[in-house]
Amino acid sequence: MRIRLTAGETVLNATLDDNATARDLASLLPLTLQMNDLFKREKYGHLPRSLAAGGEPRYSYEIGNIVYWSPGPDIAIFYDHDGQSIPDPGIIVLGEIDSGADAFKKYDGTVDVTMEAVD
Repeated sequence: MRIRLTAGETVLNATLDDNATARDLASLLPLTLQMNDLFKREKYGHLPRSLAAGGEPRYSYEIGNIVYWSPGPDIAIFYDHDGQSIPDPGIIVLGEIDSGADAFKKYDGTVDVTMEAVD
């Protein structure tokens, strides 16, 4: 599934993976989350509910990954890499931003991010 992320004047396109967790996120769209900065590498926001399990947990990430962190339950968008690994229980990759994820660097602190399905 193709989605669009909008933060301020930044508009990015992404593709969700084909797993149960990503499909459950898609069922919540459109969705606007207040996203905070963490470690100057990611924006994260609290989801209205937990997502279904179904993706394989990972302990590393790539720039542009859209991921789910179940203890939150939070979604995160990685825009930079600091070489650190992700602690237990790991993250589930939901999808990937096509390009331009580093645009999130310009938003210090909190930014509202809208995610919506693209036909």
